[in-house]
Amino acid sequence: MSIPIAGRLARTTTLRQLQILLTVAQHGSYTRAAEALHLTQPTVSMQIRKLAENIGQTLFEHSSGGLTLTPAGSRVVAAAREILGRLETLENEINALTNEVKGELRIGVVTTAKYFMPHMLGAFIQRYPEVTPRLTVTNRAMVLERLEQNLDDLLIMGRVPEELEVGAHPFLENDLVVIAPADHPLAGRRAIPLKRLLKERVLVREPGSGTRLAMDSLFEKQGLELEPYMELGSIEAIKQAVMAGMGISVMSRHNLRLELESGRLCILDIKGFPLRRHWFAVHSAGRELSLVARTFLDFILTEGDALFPSETGRAIRGGGAAPGAP
Repeated sequence: MSIPIAGRLARTTTLRQLQILLTVAQHGSYTRAAEALHLTQPTVSMQIRKLAENIGQTLFEHSSGGLTLTPAGSRVVAAAREILGRLETLENEINALTNEVKGELRIGVVTTAKYFMPHMLGAFIQRYPEVTPRLTVTNRAMVLERLEQNLDDLLIMGRVPEELEVGAHPFLENDLVVIAPADHPLAGRRAIPLKRLLKERVLVREPGSGTRLAMDSLFEKQGLELEPYMELGSIEAIKQAVMAGMGISVMSRHNLRLELESGRLCILDIKGFPLRRHWFAVHSAGRELSLVARTFLDFILTEGDALFPSETGRAIRGGGAAPGAP
């Protein structure tokens, strides 16, 4: 007599296999999944193969873009999310009974937030040492994908997605400023017209990034058409290019602490800047936050500004108040 599939899967499938399955589905690659899980690639492949054998269906197909889920694989992934999500909910409920702030805290951040979020997490962990943080740093498109898939407790971004139903909590000022090499001819000048930037070589992030969108919007509102000199895919690449004298750029003040303190970059006093924005902690509107996530959210809402106070005039060549400061 054959064993019913549900009973067979209950006997042969492990929670670790389900976690590995979700990670492979997320990354579309055994190698990248192995790196994310700190496992070897053969181990990941073997666990997926065992799971597929237990189910009796192929879970992934190879394509030009990597691994893609088969119809059976999609169903197993959906079930795995439900199973692991229910276990996570159970763990949160048990922790809530004892009012203990402990367990896993999963935070996804856009790349520009990586310069301050580790410090916030560090301060939080000092207060709640039994919390295990999981920080994922990626671009905005991937952050939105993670938001839709409910992969994280909270996501940190500079612009709230209008196309998704979310809860959004502003917790920290995010000023966008114009940066230049410390010896730039405009350094030290005051109230420089925005139009003057059209004569400069402007380095920008890729289309779709929050900084690029805010920058394009400002120029459009002023009836100006900016022609970028070069697109670069990372904050570090832009900073290095600006320091090398290749041009000027716009980025969050939070990304510039070391370069401003060392005097390798300066902030130009351009009319319309700084662009006053905020960092937001975002989650799906229907998601019930765990005790750990709620505690962390309260922490950054009440103490975020104290951890990262507004910068002062030291950022500007020649001293004085920062652009836009009273």
